[in-house]
Amino acid sequence: MKMDSDLIHSPAVGLTEEEEADMNDWKLPLAFMKKRHLEKIEGSKALAQSWRMKDRMKTVSVALVLCLNVGVDPPDVVKTSPCARLECWIDPLSMSPQKALETIGANLQKQYETWQPRARYKQSLDPTVDEVKKLCTSLRRNAKEERVLFHYNGHGVPRPTVNGEIWVFNKNYTQYIPLSIYDLQTWMGSPSIFVYDCSNAGIIVKSFKQFALQREQELEVAAINPSHPLAQMPLPPSMKNCIQLAACEASELLPMNPDLPADLFTSCLTTPIKIALRWFCMQKSAKLVPGVTLDLIEKIPGRLNDRRTPLGELNWIFTAITDTIAWNVLPRDLFQKLFRQDLLVASLFRNFLLAERIMRSYNCTPVSSPRLPPTYMHAMWQAWDLAVDICLSQLPTIIEEGTAFRHSPFFAEQLTAFQVWLTMGVENRNPPEQLPIVLQVLLSQVHRLRALDLLGRFLDLGPWAVSLALSVGIFPYVLKLLQSSARELRPLLVFIWAKILAVDSSCQADLVKDNGHKYFLSVLADSYMPAEHRTMAVFILAVIVNSYNTGQEACLQGNLIANCLEQLSDPHPLLRQWVAICLGRIWQNFDPARWCGVRDSAHEKLYTLLSDPIPEVRCAAVFALGTFVGNSAERTDHSTTIDHNVAMMLAQLINDGSPVVRKELVVALSHLVVQYESNFCTVALQFIEEEKNYSVPSPANTAEPGNLTPVRESPAIPRLRSVNSYTNIRAATTARNLNKSLQNLNLNEEGVPAAFSPGNLSNSSSASSTLGSPDNDEYILSFETIDKMRRVSSYSSLNSLIGVSFNSVYTQIWRVLLHLAADPFPEVSDLAMKVLNSIAYKATMNARPQRILDSGSLTQSAPASPTSKGTHIHQAGGSPPMPSTSSSSLTNDVPKPPARDPPAARPPYTPTLGGQAPHSHQFPRTRKMFDKGPEQAAEDGDDAVGHRIYISAALQTGLCDWSAKYFAQPVMKIPEEHDLESQVRMERQWRFLRNARVRRQSRCTTQRGISRLDDQIFINRNPGVPSVVKFHPFNTCIAVADKDSICFWDWEKGERLDYFYNGNPRYTRITAMEYLNGHDCSLLLTATDDGALRVWKNFADQKNPEMVTAWQGLSDMLPTTRGAGMVVDWEQETGLLMTSGDVRVIRIWDTDREMKVQDIPTGADSCVTSLSCDSQRSLIAAGLGDGSVRVFDRRMGPNESRVMTYREHGAWVVKAHLQKETDGHVISVSVNGDVRFFDPRTPDSINVLQTVKGLTALDIHPQANLFACGSMNQFIAVYNANGDVISNIKYYDGFMGQRIGAISCLAFHPNWPHLAVGSNDYYMSIYSAEKRLR
Repeated sequence: MKMDSDLIHSPAVGLTEEEEADMNDWKLPLAFMKKRHLEKIEGSKALAQSWRMKDRMKTVSVALVLCLNVGVDPPDVVKTSPCARLECWIDPLSMSPQKALETIGANLQKQYETWQPRARYKQSLDPTVDEVKKLCTSLRRNAKEERVLFHYNGHGVPRPTVNGEIWVFNKNYTQYIPLSIYDLQTWMGSPSIFVYDCSNAGIIVKSFKQFALQREQELEVAAINPSHPLAQMPLPPSMKNCIQLAACEASELLPMNPDLPADLFTSCLTTPIKIALRWFCMQKSAKLVPGVTLDLIEKIPGRLNDRRTPLGELNWIFTAITDTIAWNVLPRDLFQKLFRQDLLVASLFRNFLLAERIMRSYNCTPVSSPRLPPTYMHAMWQAWDLAVDICLSQLPTIIEEGTAFRHSPFFAEQLTAFQVWLTMGVENRNPPEQLPIVLQVLLSQVHRLRALDLLGRFLDLGPWAVSLALSVGIFPYVLKLLQSSARELRPLLVFIWAKILAVDSSCQADLVKDNGHKYFLSVLADSYMPAEHRTMAVFILAVIVNSYNTGQEACLQGNLIANCLEQLSDPHPLLRQWVAICLGRIWQNFDPARWCGVRDSAHEKLYTLLSDPIPEVRCAAVFALGTFVGNSAERTDHSTTIDHNVAMMLAQLINDGSPVVRKELVVALSHLVVQYESNFCTVALQFIEEEKNYSVPSPANTAEPGNLTPVRESPAIPRLRSVNSYTNIRAATTARNLNKSLQNLNLNEEGVPAAFSPGNLSNSSSASSTLGSPDNDEYILSFETIDKMRRVSSYSSLNSLIGVSFNSVYTQIWRVLLHLAADPFPEVSDLAMKVLNSIAYKATMNARPQRILDSGSLTQSAPASPTSKGTHIHQAGGSPPMPSTSSSSLTNDVPKPPARDPPAARPPYTPTLGGQAPHSHQFPRTRKMFDKGPEQAAEDGDDAVGHRIYISAALQTGLCDWSAKYFAQPVMKIPEEHDLESQVRMERQWRFLRNARVRRQSRCTTQRGISRLDDQIFINRNPGVPSVVKFHPFNTCIAVADKDSICFWDWEKGERLDYFYNGNPRYTRITAMEYLNGHDCSLLLTATDDGALRVWKNFADQKNPEMVTAWQGLSDMLPTTRGAGMVVDWEQETGLLMTSGDVRVIRIWDTDREMKVQDIPTGADSCVTSLSCDSQRSLIAAGLGDGSVRVFDRRMGPNESRVMTYREHGAWVVKAHLQKETDGHVISVSVNGDVRFFDPRTPDSINVLQTVKGLTALDIHPQANLFACGSMNQFIAVYNANGDVISNIKYYDGFMGQRIGAISCLAFHPNWPHLAVGSNDYYMSIYSAEKRLR
């Protein structure tokens, strides 16, 4: 038989089972690994959007100055023969000189008018200096701040001079007169654009810059020294905003090739297609296109602005190509300035790129200021040549035979290139160069659908892509498309707009102005639209109405509220979430919408979402109800009733499992508090009085022998790591840093100082800056006071909150806030502290005048009598006497001082203002209540004025902005964990392989049978008395909890990995721990005897431990020293957490939904001491304090679920364990040491073993059928399944064989045969089977 069992588990045969177990790891769900747990709940940092043109400009006036002097050549240029003659495509010699001049002038104006038809054109033909002056000054006067263009053709005058002059004529045309550029600058002013078409034009650009610099210096001199003669003169205009385009460099002459026009530069700038085609025909390669001649080019059919004709299509392609070249080559800001700010400037610069290409082929280099990088060799010019080639090759047949024109494949090909970039590219790469072309394609109906699809995929890459697209100038196009009625565009446009608004919400105004919101309202109302698209539509509407009154009005009229209410129950959770957020935003500070909501009973329809399975949806519903009651308009009885209704509904979420929901709840209630401030002030005073007259014994102080409360008198002061939870957990708990001057006064009336917890030791930077009452520095109500108030008022249990008469709604809400101020999640409690203190501050401020009368007598009657022996000395300024870490040394180790130092009384208190104490001293000193230090005199009541704003504005959770990030992030990308190549996936694979190895090796070990278990493989002194120990299932880490902190040890290396504070209040202790996701990214769950659960991550590695989540698992537990505390069992397969303890129910939490799913009544009057569940059979076994063991089937209704009760134990059950096999037994052990085995199907035990009496701790090894018992009598006995003792451990190895202390906790490793033992003498040791087996 022995052989068979060996054979079964040999690796060769057992492989399938192994593989199956490995596959199970992949199938196991992960708890608390959603986005809301992994990242901070806040919006993304807004990118500074530079795409909006801050100063769009128009060129409103154009001066056309032509110095041609037809028939007379200037003396300094020797012309070739034949020579280039055409000016504006007219031969000046073909008509009389005067007529030629006028015709050329008129033609030039027409050429410019194709680019800017609305400008005022003034021609100045062969002018004198005075005429130029008069022309320029009058144009500038009319243009005011807009741009003026100065076009200069100097083909009939000498070349510009080095001194910075151009030439014009005298009245009789007998001589050339110089005109200084300096004067021209003065007349033209700024902003201006200058075009110089003459030889050596680069000289003008240089002179212009020198003169501009000279002006700047003159301006500076005048500014520094007002008495300087320069300052008396009219100030010269600055030339910063001037643009210049010149035909050639300073040393170059214009080309004289007779096949070209004389004004080649002007032709390129104003008739680009015509000159580009001519130039194409003049190249050698044109011979490859048969039958195309210069005459034929003149006959190209179509109009420039009709994209369906050959000429129009060429013009369109030319625009797209030049725009693309510019966008790819120019720096972004220069591109915006030259290509997006002014239509005429943009056209001229696009055409300038062509001029550079054509003129360089004739050894001329056009110059611009600002200077552009060279673009004449850009690859896109080849695409242009191809497009021209394709078009021209069709010409002969179109003209002679009238065949139809085949459109160019250019745009389709460019979209394909863009698509290739999208599908093939890596993460970090240059932006796609086709982006501006995609923009042009949106104009064409043929390619529009495809272009929008690709554009959407591009925007999905992230906020950087959205910013790029906006900087290219996509905005007006997609805004215009909202007027289209094509249904097939709807999903694409909605997606694109969601992406844009997620990155730049300032577009809300543009949408409303252009009635764009109506488009999205119709998408939302269209039930045939898939839920994803309706979600995006409602997100867009939520942005439109966000803090924007015009948007709220427009959407209210568009019936947004009714539309949203209809979709509240949609199966798609993201849609439900955004519908609720959208509702919350439309009636935020907008009363008409609120009343519209009231008429549609919006609040009642939102109630259903308060129990939604998705926490984010519950959050959104709380947000919406919060803004619903938070309107500041006048109140009627009706609206007050509604507010009370909503408040009581919200109060039910007080123990929601998700901190995100509870944070939103505090904010929602704070709106109510602001609304009914005076009522809450009354309640606050009432509670303050009540708390003053009531004493609550603090359970932690009544120390009894059975209580394992640590007494920290250890010689070795342990060092603690400061914990950086999302808000610094340290500061936000225990002493809370809230009450600076009274930090260590104890609340315990018995006068026993409570043990210090590490939490008292650190002040946090975050706490002091974010917490705080009006002066953001000190709290009126300390954490202890609030906690005491909460316990005073807990006689009206929070579960009976609902259905109370309305006059006490304020009292109920105050209690809810008190409860939330003691929330285990620091961010929630901080917010609630803010609200409570804000009102307490108000209440005491308002109550002050009548109290000041008797404040003198009060002061004398309370001469700082020390309340208890727990008071500590206060140094001046009210800082705590202990070492406190400043924000800079937040992560330094903090020593934990021994708790019991001799207390000293507080120095006597002296009132500051002749007997009138500040308001912090109106009540006897015995309570930690008002902590304005004595150095602060009574403030004036003015503080209170700005205070209402303080509470409402300061409280926001960032939930909506955080939710909006979803739309800014890539939606189509494979998430990292599903990407087989990603690091996340590799790490996970490694962990699962490790798990399989541990399972395999440990199984081999346990199957050989374990004959003894007393080899001590680890011993160390723990910083506190171990109360719970828990092995990590797969790595060599063990967690050891003392009363309020957790220590992590590496048991293989024998070193301490981490020690941090759990954050539970002083009178509570940790009673259970579980590893969640132990097979993968482990989290640690701690349970304390006040019913709070906390989940930690980043422990035992080099990072700071962070709290992932925390919630009140059991609400009505009052911590007692004799009780079982809180017991939990975790089921990874289902993500369910069973909790029970000193209560009469077993409560089951679904960690995926973060909500309570079931309460199973235990049917007993004693506490539950142990829980064990089996997901296969849906069974839960519970051991109870009265000795009974009860088995529950959680599939049954609450009253039928108890399927078996065993009453064979006579005393407290230490452990009940349900074996995980299909026919597994229940094993239970009581304090008396009797171990009983039950089959859940039979009413009596099937086996009983007797072990040691006086059991304090016990654990059962799930694989090896061992159990270990720890006794008060300081020894551990290990038994096998037959009840034989295999090991008895009484002494530590080494340490001179010191006797083991009273056993406080025991735990087996889930896989290896290792036993961890913690004892009351602070030591933690681990025992194993023989060394060789490990």
